[in-house]
Amino acid sequence: MSDVSENFSYRLDWFKWLLVVVIISGSIYANWYYSEESLLYRVIGFLVAILISGFIASLTFRGKALINLAFGARTEWKKVVWPTKQERNQTTLIVLAVIVLMALILWSIDSFFSWIAKLIMG
Repeated sequence: MSDVSENFSYRLDWFKWLLVVVIISGSIYANWYYSEESLLYRVIGFLVAILISGFIASLTFRGKALINLAFGARTEWKKVVWPTKQERNQTTLIVLAVIVLMALILWSIDSFFSWIAKLIMG
């Protein structure tokens, strides 16, 4: 029984996505139509429309998958071992040194070819 109701629920996903598109499109149109009103009211209305659209989208199959992905990413974010302040500073200095070195190398190559071009052209 639950498989049938679950399958029927997923069949209605297109309607939910259509509703999301209509709500967002309507809020964009309302923002244009009420352009003379205060920006605060328009922003609040748009945020309410986005929240309602997000809630409706979260009821779909893909919306639930996105929420699961976000929670999984949050879990992985907590597992990351971040570098210490000293490691971060040393790495930054190494990157800056390599950038300066590459800039000098490219400048010298450019100067060399410019000198060659001046010799050829006279």
